[in-house]
Amino acid sequence: MSNTSPGSGPRRSSSGGGGGERGGAHGGGKKKFFYRRKRVCKFCVEKLEYIDFKDIKLLQQFIPERGKILPRRISGTCSLHQRKLQEAIKRARTMALIPFWTD
Repeated sequence: MSNTSPGSGPRRSSSGGGGGERGGAHGGGKKKFFYRRKRVCKFCVEKLEYIDFKDIKLLQQFIPERGKILPRRISGTCSLHQRKLQEAIKRARTMALIPFWTD
């Protein structure tokens, strides 16, 4: 038994931003897809096996102003080097080479 009345389906708001076929304020036409190139691991490319915690210039590329460690999806490092990078940053922080946070 199927319910075929016009008002029985799921309701959608008429002011939603999803209507892609219609023209209008957004220019209509075809949708443009944004293609992000896959980032490669900087350490794999340079074939670095050991990430030195004393190399502050290298470590600060992976720490923004707030002092947090950048995640893999943003920095582009592989999982092995992300773990080594995390360990090196933590060691540099305990040796007071890098601040834990900034005000």
